[in-house]
Amino acid sequence: MVESPFPELTAPPRRVDRSDAVCVVGAGPAGLAAARALRRQGIDYDHVERHSDVGGLWDIDNPGSPMYESAHLISSRTLSGFLDHPMPDSFPDYPSHRQILAYLRSFADAFGLRDAIRFGTSVTELTQERNGTWLVATSDGALTRYGAVIAATGAQWAPNRPTLPGRFDGEILHSVDYRSPESMRGRRVLVVGAGNSGCDIASDIGRVAERTWISVRRGYWFIPKHVFGIPSDVFADNGPTLPMWLEQRVFGVLLRLLLGDVRRLGLPRPDHRLFESHPILNSELLSRLQHGDVVAKPDVARLDGPDVVFADGSREQVDVVLLATGYRHEIPWAQRWFGDGQHPDLYLSVFSREHRNLFGIGYVETNSGAYPMFDAAAHLIACYLADQRRDPGRAARFADAIAHDRPDLTRGIRFVGSPRHTGYVDSIALHRYYARTIGQLEWPALAEGYYAPLRVPTPVTAGSA
Repeated sequence: MVESPFPELTAPPRRVDRSDAVCVVGAGPAGLAAARALRRQGIDYDHVERHSDVGGLWDIDNPGSPMYESAHLISSRTLSGFLDHPMPDSFPDYPSHRQILAYLRSFADAFGLRDAIRFGTSVTELTQERNGTWLVATSDGALTRYGAVIAATGAQWAPNRPTLPGRFDGEILHSVDYRSPESMRGRRVLVVGAGNSGCDIASDIGRVAERTWISVRRGYWFIPKHVFGIPSDVFADNGPTLPMWLEQRVFGVLLRLLLGDVRRLGLPRPDHRLFESHPILNSELLSRLQHGDVVAKPDVARLDGPDVVFADGSREQVDVVLLATGYRHEIPWAQRWFGDGQHPDLYLSVFSREHRNLFGIGYVETNSGAYPMFDAAAHLIACYLADQRRDPGRAARFADAIAHDRPDLTRGIRFVGSPRHTGYVDSIALHRYYARTIGQLEWPALAEGYYAPLRVPTPVTAGSA
């Protein structure tokens, strides 16, 4: 007997048996990729989304979205699109959040994905039955049995808010609370954290604040958005694949030639080799530091009334401390099944090792564009689920790999020992392993044209040729 996830209701929840179908939770980029892959394999599914339209965190109007007005994609449009639906040539090299939202909605429309989505519906609890099926409780009062569940709710909805020691007289915010620099005009602002968002926000605020500082705990490698006029990821992708030790050396020298010694700007020298930590893809912060609009400071030691005291003993009077300290990979309705909220132990960062037919897409830290990775992960899930019906023996072999295989997905990179990098994977190693798995199991290759049969025909308008 499964305990009801709706104990407050006097009447039992409405029960639906969809044990031959899959539940996809979330209609952001990962959920849309999952839905398309299932549809391509002819697998029945239901799709739920708590917001009113597709787009997930890319919709700045969604409550809790981490977007801010100046946010742009940090990988280039050239290498960031979904298979068989590239980003349009009219987009700039690094599209804005509004352009990405428009792209995601065009993706949903192009493959007819909207019709299966129940908008305004959230999952409240997930329970596994003794026979391995899943009971999904939703906010509309339904309790539905599914054969599989794909969590694709995004990894940036739960702000990581560290507690800074001491007492502060000013305002402490997280970057999730930040939308535009106008809210910081004329104020003295400290941005804590030098990830990509922290660097973007500090650059924004530096234009309008009375003073802007950025607290940098460790040294990072900065990569300009363009190298010789080409988007950095395109430049790297067009070159030969080198052994990692040589790639680190060659690109490390190139970056020093392009940017010089960042210590002259108050930033610490990187304490690791290139690619051993998530690089900062930002061209603007260095310019702001060069012009004095932003000042680099070391780690925060403590708060002291109106002041912030730093690790080097210096102090500054600050009005606002803005924590650009990232997010936790939390799935509140299913956390007990996924385990660690920061780095769940998933095979290939997708498949639950302990719980059959529970999958997560997007809960991974890596060093490349996310959408091709979502495509590949969704394809593996769909092929595996299809094989459970058409080729149980092959599905069993893959299930054994899920439970026992632990492939090295680092490509020889020794990632730094920070909490963020505990589950970090190298994108090239990950995609190689995906391709190898697809080939060994003789699943369809994920190549151009694979999704063409799903594309909705463009209606012919009056006056068109």
